[in-house]
Amino acid sequence: MDFQNLEMLRIFVGEQARFGHRPLYEEIVREARTHEMAGATALKGMLSYGHDMGIKSSKIMELGTNLPMIIEIVDSPAKIDGFLPILQKMVRDASARVLITRELVRAGIIE
Repeated sequence: MDFQNLEMLRIFVGEQARFGHRPLYEEIVREARTHEMAGATALKGMLSYGHDMGIKSSKIMELGTNLPMIIEIVDSPAKIDGFLPILQKMVRDASARVLITRELVRAGIIE
């Protein structure tokens, strides 16, 4: 199997953040697809804390919490560079607060 040197954006956003009438995490994935990024996945966090230091949990008694959504987008460094300004505008328009990490990954596909 051949591996490629790619990059991954990991975007942490609260599940209640909205972009228009839809969740911001859904719109980020849709926008990544529109821009033909190689792949994007949204995952739901079960337990977290962030800038406010408040613990957020998926326990049944705490259903009203704003759990984190983690969106992972993988593509070439050039495509990631081109997507970042779009992502920034979406976050600003949504008046959301997000954390973004960017890292090198080696990726291969098994068919």
